[in-house]
Amino acid sequence: MEKFRWAYIGSGNIARSTALSILRGNHCITSVYSRNYKTASAFAAKHGAKAYKTAEEAINRDDVDGVYIATPHTSHLEYGLTALKFKKPVLCEKPVCVSAADAQTLIDSAKENDTYFAEAMWTWFSDVALKVKEWVQSGRIGEVKNVTIHYAFPGMMMPKTSRVLMPETAGGALLDIGIYPITYCYNIFGYPNEIICRGRLKNGIDVSETVTLRYGDTECRLHMSLSSLREGCVITGTSGKINVPVFHMGASAILKSEGGNEIFRGKTDYLTEFSHVADEIRAGKKESEFIPFKSTIDCLRIIDECRHQLGLKYPFEQ
Repeated sequence: MEKFRWAYIGSGNIARSTALSILRGNHCITSVYSRNYKTASAFAAKHGAKAYKTAEEAINRDDVDGVYIATPHTSHLEYGLTALKFKKPVLCEKPVCVSAADAQTLIDSAKENDTYFAEAMWTWFSDVALKVKEWVQSGRIGEVKNVTIHYAFPGMMMPKTSRVLMPETAGGALLDIGIYPITYCYNIFGYPNEIICRGRLKNGIDVSETVTLRYGDTECRLHMSLSSLREGCVITGTSGKINVPVFHMGASAILKSEGGNEIFRGKTDYLTEFSHVADEIRAGKKESEFIPFKSTIDCLRIIDECRHQLGLKYPFEQ
């Protein structure tokens, strides 16, 4: 089978990381666009692609099978609509947009143009996350009573000009890292009956919060922060427990139940994600089986509600 040919929109850290992974598989990069043409040119030269000074030129080529958007999330709507206008399938980095309303606009465009669109978050495609979901939903640990997830990294130590710390680029814990634990719970339990968010704002962004998602008798407590380093997921049921030490990109999950202990090992990587998406596009699908449109919008609806409770608005929303 011929290699799947990608147009890369963005040439920063996430673009470099994904490229290193996917080029080990049946993929290649044919074109690149970035606001910084010098950076795009260096990235393109390294990966045998061609750099362009406009996104339209990079996207609208006959030898582009799919468009990967790896820019800050405040520009995803613009580039996503551009690609869909040219009827080019899109894999868009998480979070797809700043709000559920913007994500709906992108998905509406995908439907109108009869073109594939999916969120690029490896959690949805992860062997480990899918196995954890199977364990829970098949009753391996009985009735789930509570879920506790910690996800924190010292983002406050990054330069002040980092997109993670700037309100102008919708920085903060929720959209940058909170999307992971919210996605993890949603993928297993769906949309919650109740959402409670308590957090701390500083310099126009959220630096930490605890989000409680309630599903009847099941409670998920999600702790996110930009001022420490911690990660882990524990799911406790009436007859067992699941531990995923590095849940957002974990290679293993541990099940402890009345039937004994079990360790599952699998992949959570960019190559698996991109390959699943390429297979779906080649099969003529317009919506991913791994992450349906509704799931993308629902997770952003949860974040919207958290932002509402925190009173968090970005400068471009005032």
